[in-house]
Parts: sequence; structure tokens; C-alpha cells
Amino acid sequence: MTKKDVSPTQRMLNAWAIVVIIWSVYRAFVKTDLPLWFDELIAKPLVFILPVAYYISRYETRGFFKGLDLKRSLPDFILGLSLGIAVLGMSLFTFGTSKAINLPSMSVIGGLFFIALATSMSEEILSRGFVLKRLYEESKNIIGAIFFASFLFFVLHIPILFTNKDIFGITLIQVMATDLLMSFGISLIYLQRKNLIIPILIHTFYTFALYLVM
Repeated sequence: MTKKDVSPTQRMLNAWAIVVIIWSVYRAFVKTDLPLWFDELIAKPLVFILPVAYYISRYETRGFFKGLDLKRSLPDFILGLSLGIAVLGMSLFTFGTSKAINLPSMSVIGGLFFIALATSMSEEILSRGFVLKRLYEESKNIIGAIFFASFLFFVLHIPILFTNKDIFGITLIQVMATDLLMSFGISLIYLQRKNLIIPILIHTFYTFALYLVM
């Protein structure tokens, strides 16, 4: 197969696979030995976002923000914020029923929320703005694109979940199932609204809830 025979979807999946391999190797060697802030503010953006930015500049004519559906929209921001707060409440109820939640200081809470925002930006840029957007653009199949993108989103989290010493047993199963369900819902909303801001906000509050209870 020559380069001309490679479809945009195949090229995109090749880029995604490279990201997952690099991230898996990193997590296998580092595990949780480095601080959370290093993983989410430095390592993850370098591994997740830089390859996406290179791909868009190398193979596409649209700019970075347009290529990811990153748009400024007050209604979408309000929608994402509202859904995110709802997800926060449901997540705290789901994961916090088996253990007491000891809230840290406000400064720590603010730091965790900022890290959750950075985490969500990296993962949503790769999983929704990059992978799902291009799967749907070529196939025009909403259900198929959502299921495939959600499966890839789940695979992306395997190196994280199985190297985190704080997530095990029934909690691991709960997180895995919730990740998949959340991915389906977020993907559907994203394809309907065509704005990555909404998935980022919903994902941020979900991740923030996990930080509070894990």
C-alpha cells in the first residue's frame, strides 16, 4: 500500500496508536512514582496534544482550533458547566458511598480542579476532537463512530487504570464501566453540538470527582 492509498482515518488511527504506545511505555515505567501534576500538566499534554497539533499542521489545511471544534460559545459553555456539575454530583454519589469523603482545603481543591481541567483537555483533544471528529467525518455514521471512539477512549485509559495503586477491586470495575458510559454520552453531545468545550467541561467535573474520592 502506498501513501496515496492510506485513508485519512487510517492515518489518524496510526497517529493515535503511536500516542497510546508512547503513553503505555511511560506509564509502565513511571507508574505513580511522579507527582500527579507532572503527569497531567506536562507528560500528558506532550504525549497527547503535540502529535495532534503536528498531524493537523502536516496533513490538514484547517487550523488547530477548527480542526478540533474548539469554539467560544456562551450557550455551549453554560450547557457544559451545567452537565458537568450534574456529573460531579452523580460521580460523588456513585464512588463516595463506600468511603467517607474528607474534603481537603480550598487551595488543594482549586489545585485538583485545575489539574482535572488540564487532564480533560488533553484527553478530549485526542479522543473527541481528533479521533471521533475524523471517524464521523469519513463514515457519517454516528453510532459506529461513537462506539469505535469510545472503545479507543477505553483503551487509552487502560495504562492509567492498571498502574494506579488507588484504584482496584470493585472500584476499578466501577471506574471502567463509568468511563465507557460517560464516553458514549459525551461523544453524542459533541457530535450534536460540534463544540469540544462541552466534553472538556463534563470530563473535568468527572475527573475532579475521582480526585476527591480516590
